[in-house]
Amino acid sequence: MFADFEEHELKKISDCFKPKSVKKNNILLHEGSVCKEFYFIYTGCVRTFFIDKNGHEKTRYVMLDNHIGTALTSFITQKPSIECLETLDDTELLAISHSNFFRLNEEMVSWKIFYQRILEMAYSFQNKKIEHLTTLTAKQRYDNVLKENPVLIQRLSNRVLASYLDIREETLSRLKSK
Repeated sequence: MFADFEEHELKKISDCFKPKSVKKNNILLHEGSVCKEFYFIYTGCVRTFFIDKNGHEKTRYVMLDNHIGTALTSFITQKPSIECLETLDDTELLAISHSNFFRLNEEMVSWKIFYQRILEMAYSFQNKKIEHLTTLTAKQRYDNVLKENPVLIQRLSNRVLASYLDIREETLSRLKSK
């Protein structure tokens, strides 16, 4: 678990989150917009992606059932995002506003610990992803996801999975057929 919260803290925290139902293929955050919400994905799937200079989508992160996240850099800095957030399934989520998130950070030590763990997790994940993109072959990256997070292969379309692995769809199809 990320942090231990007292019962009274959980009530205060839950009062800050608002439920949302979002249909499949809906953009929660457009490139150039400021990220105002942090999400807990109850059920569904949300991806964080950007468009590179050649117009190709690059999926950075995928949030499935019971995951948390957002376009973190924009959320923290309150500057326009280079990323988009998109639902890939019909999604039930809980959203907390930027102001409530950081108000809790000022008021609760346990929330501050939670936030620190989010930052540590995000840093570690991104560092590992960059490491894999620069040191592993396409097949090794695919095999790694197959071993460590096979649900992504089951739940993502080939287009999105290929953009997550930073390979072409044709390459992914060949890897899947072996």
